[in-house]
Amino acid sequence: MSNTDSFIEEVTEEVRRDRLFGMLRRYAWVGILAVLLIVGGATYNEWRKAQERTRAQTLGDGMLAALDVEAPDARAEALAQISAQGTGQEAILSFARAGELAAAGDTAAAAELLDQLATNGEIPQIYRQIAGFRALTLQPDLAADQRRLQFEAFTDQGGILRLLAEEQIALIDLETGDRDAALATAQAILQDAEATSGLRRRATQLILALGGELPSDLAGAADAPVQE
Repeated sequence: MSNTDSFIEEVTEEVRRDRLFGMLRRYAWVGILAVLLIVGGATYNEWRKAQERTRAQTLGDGMLAALDVEAPDARAEALAQISAQGTGQEAILSFARAGELAAAGDTAAAAELLDQLATNGEIPQIYRQIAGFRALTLQPDLAADQRRLQFEAFTDQGGILRLLAEEQIALIDLETGDRDAALATAQAILQDAEATSGLRRRATQLILALGGELPSDLAGAADAPVQE
């Protein structure tokens, strides 16, 4: 290689180096900004998690203090004084307060509170369904045919609410004197694969109370204690 070629190569390499350094100086802010965004995002995420933990702890402490009160009506009043932050906390507090109102005998207020939850589109559907179901169970003065119609709507929703609704329908059948329908529903619940141990126990008790027969594979376990 001649001296001229060597010189040209060195010059070319120097030009490339200068261009590279120039680009680095020109666009260095992009890298710095990227680092700042990553660090800032991680910091904000940790701050948000800490805030959520603090809110959850505050809610939990307030609810524990309220539930430590002796009388259910006083517990309901104490729960009403707790400030909720967000629809999730509001739902939790409403469920707890409705339970205490029902325990205090104020089923009308409990049902009204649960009905408000059932129509709140900001909380998950499953919680709205549970609230609506529980509100319906707190309205025994409602006509039997109206209660049946509303419980039948829950049987189309699947899951545990389907079986709980069928149990309520069986009780309505018993209330209206249709023993055979109540017995058939209780037997169907007993043999349903999705039935919980508590549901099976109550279905067994209802079948025996009505003088019905248990399936042969369950008859031997009828007197055995059922674990929840």
